[in-house]
Amino acid sequence: MSTTAEQQGSSGRQSSKSRRGTNGHAKKAKADAAQADDLGQRTFRFTVEDREAMAKALRASCSRKALGAWTPAKKRFDPIDLLIETSKGRVETLVPIRYGRMMASPFAFFRGAAAIMAGDLAETPSTGIHLQICGDAHLVNFGGFATPERALVFDINDFDETTLGPWEWDIKRLCASMVVASRANGFNADDAKDAAWEAASAYRDHVAEYASKPILDAWYDHIDLQGVIDRMQDEQLKKVAVKSVRKAVEHTAHTKEFVKLTVEGGSPPRIQDEPPLIYHDAAVQDEVSQEERMKAFAVYRESLSPERRILLDRFEPMDTAVKVVGVGSVGTYCGIMLLVSGSGDPLFLQFKEARQSVIEPFIGKNPYKHQGQRVVSGQRVMQSASDIFLGWTQTAGRDFYVRQLRDAKISPQIELMRPSNLRRFARLCAHAVARAHARSADAVMLAAYLGKSDAFADAMTSFSVAYADQNERDHAALVAAARAGRVDAAVIQ
Repeated sequence: MSTTAEQQGSSGRQSSKSRRGTNGHAKKAKADAAQADDLGQRTFRFTVEDREAMAKALRASCSRKALGAWTPAKKRFDPIDLLIETSKGRVETLVPIRYGRMMASPFAFFRGAAAIMAGDLAETPSTGIHLQICGDAHLVNFGGFATPERALVFDINDFDETTLGPWEWDIKRLCASMVVASRANGFNADDAKDAAWEAASAYRDHVAEYASKPILDAWYDHIDLQGVIDRMQDEQLKKVAVKSVRKAVEHTAHTKEFVKLTVEGGSPPRIQDEPPLIYHDAAVQDEVSQEERMKAFAVYRESLSPERRILLDRFEPMDTAVKVVGVGSVGTYCGIMLLVSGSGDPLFLQFKEARQSVIEPFIGKNPYKHQGQRVVSGQRVMQSASDIFLGWTQTAGRDFYVRQLRDAKISPQIELMRPSNLRRFARLCAHAVARAHARSADAVMLAAYLGKSDAFADAMTSFSVAYADQNERDHAALVAAARAGRVDAAVIQ
């Protein structure tokens, strides 16, 4: 299932050359990654006192205050060149939609600019503690979903960029997204800072909480979504959340998706074309034979555990179509597959192309040659519970991961939030990141580094404001590039 270097090149895997800074920090990040050897993992058998002493010693080489520093490199890479580079290998007709969505606002740009921020973060100080990171932990990549036991939980829900990397990168992207979102909502500067500060301080507090728990208790922990909603103080937003949950739970019935997404009365069932966002791609169908598609499905099936194969085997694939999703994923090969059982029960699976993580050119710690397996394994490590149909496959030199389409997915209504709502949401997201990080690293050591003071939260706030300013400059550069004809942008919702 692994891809060759040649296949990765043909799939548009991003080269790191266009991202490297000139001050040596990017190369140092790789060296630190090699030396780290999963520092947080190796310390588990040491005494608590020794781990705390090791962590505090890290402050001498990388202080908490130093984490808050941000100034662009003197010869910083061109962000537009990087966007163009990361568009290589994508569906050419969809790339303008990607740029159009990113042009909509600095907030939309930030969502699609994980590669740009990774290049910048490689220039910043790091403790050298590496763990399984999300790689794109902005606030819209959190939300609710149903566990296999049908409980609703709140967690990280996007893992396209997950890999082993510096823990700081997740929390920096989360905190910066709070400032960017605050500005998008028209909040003042103090409210924007408060949102970032709440996220950082909550991360510190919850890491300390997990450090004090027995390892198994920390591993089994989850965030109950209904409990989150019950504690909401804003009654208007609470009503919106309750409505979203009700609608999402209804979507778990794949028959509703069947009515919505298929041609009425079609036999055999067929997915309804709604170009340019849902369509059958004749070029792909010509390129990939039916035999190859069935082989890819068989590889996916083998990636599931035996008991889940039994369930999957009750369904037969009927149709596939391209489905454009998100901001950063636009232009990658993503789509949906319709399966139907002998009793007529439908099942929709979503497949997404898994490209090289934007983190890897700087860290080089991914142990998986198959990018779909990287995503699936990272998700299983970080999430408290994952989709039962989560798996991976490969076809036509491209790696994919597969999951259910809309399994009670509940997305945050960021645009409806007031400053107090966003502060609470910031703490909730940070809780999810702390829980996820505690599953793959030594929370005792991380908590000891963070300490109990506000030094870390103050540093993250400082970084977030400075990086939000950088994000606005980069967004303006994309708008200018589109106006100058350097990139083609199409505005389609």
